[in-house]
Amino acid sequence: MLRPRIIPCLLVHNGGLVKTVGFKDPKYVGDPINAVKIFNEKEADELVVLDIDASVKGVEPNYALIAKLAAECRMPLCYGGGITSAQQASRIIDLGVEKVSVSAAAVARPGLLGEMATAIGRQSVVAVIDVRKKSGLFSSGLEVCTHNAKRAHPQDPVELARQLEAAGAGEIVLNSVERDGAMKGYDLDLAQRLRSALSVPLTVLGGAGSLDDMGELIRRCGVVGAAAGSLFVFKGQYRAVLINYPTPQQKDALFATALPR
Repeated sequence: MLRPRIIPCLLVHNGGLVKTVGFKDPKYVGDPINAVKIFNEKEADELVVLDIDASVKGVEPNYALIAKLAAECRMPLCYGGGITSAQQASRIIDLGVEKVSVSAAAVARPGLLGEMATAIGRQSVVAVIDVRKKSGLFSSGLEVCTHNAKRAHPQDPVELARQLEAAGAGEIVLNSVERDGAMKGYDLDLAQRLRSALSVPLTVLGGAGSLDDMGELIRRCGVVGAAAGSLFVFKGQYRAVLINYPTPQQKDALFATALPR
């Protein structure tokens, strides 16, 4: 039986592990390789590592770092940042990474996802959709953005998700800009809309402040990936840096209450 996945999401900036709030003000929280070692010990379901510099700077993926991460990681690893071609995706998979994620390049050219699926298999192709409230005094609704929320795209997130699935994405990640680092809960309404529109796996990121938030996401959306950054790198009201992850017993209890019997 398929179970939801509880997924730490790590952000890499200038070679270090950071955490942002609203995609801004990256705070250094440690060494990414050390964090991977800790998540190995805690038996995380999966790990997502996103280089938040590469696409903004227009540089190649950091293959040296990816190789170190893949060599250390004992769980499925998804890597994103700077990928613009199927050849780059293949090189990353050859280093030992299970999934490759793209955001800006997929929004600009959805056909890239099909090329990647042919090269590495659809199950290894992840499309990330960053969403925020539309800017402007008289604007309402949501818009897609890329390049660390510096560029807006006049596309409906649900329609884009459908388009990216049709183009070749084997998984969609929904990420909320406003909820990033806020730890006040996921955008459950949008998550439900995407879950209903898609046939491929969905992972939701942005806003988790507790396991209860993850439980509510699973209750509303079923078997999804519940991803978080701050929840797994901070502890307590003063946000002290502490890598953490739920125990198997905590996960079992979470799923028992969140999933239908």
